[in-house]
Amino acid sequence: MLCLAIALFILQALNLVFPDNLKFKVGTPIDSLNHVVVYYNGETSNVTAKNISKDGYNIGLQWQCVEFVKRYNYEHFNHVMPVPGGNAKDIFDRNLPDASYNEKRDLVQYSNASLKKPSVDDILVFDGHLGNKYGHIAIISKVSENSIEIIQQNAGPDAPSREELKLVLINDRWKVMNRRVLGWMRIE
Repeated sequence: MLCLAIALFILQALNLVFPDNLKFKVGTPIDSLNHVVVYYNGETSNVTAKNISKDGYNIGLQWQCVEFVKRYNYEHFNHVMPVPGGNAKDIFDRNLPDASYNEKRDLVQYSNASLKKPSVDDILVFDGHLGNKYGHIAIISKVSENSIEIIQQNAGPDAPSREELKLVLINDRWKVMNRRVLGWMRIE
């Protein structure tokens, strides 16, 4: 009996039994920024419905990362992307040079690394990878001299809604120290 109790304790400590995410149902509010809510989505591939605004704007697939970012910009800034569709990594146009206007998104985009430092409310765009070919997208919620904090939706069933990333200045260019970060975008 003691061995069973020790095994259960170890599994709980490793988050293999009773993981924290069992306390949330899909669609549960878990965080917010400027009164725009982040919802829990469970597995990253989970899709429940399309979120369409009252005026017909396609905000995105409910509780995916792109849906939060587009909903944040729509509710906080009344901003709509002229071309609303696309996966997270496709929001960023790799063919544009640093500090260029992205017509499809009505945003200025900055490459990682850029002469322009990331700012609060910028959109941070991550490239896809072997486990997630769609990429990821988040809002920058804090900026300091050597780090940024992002707020995100649907980063994974056990991932936090906020994450800190290292920021460095190298040769007069600001770089977010994550190899998957393509860059950041902002309303100007």
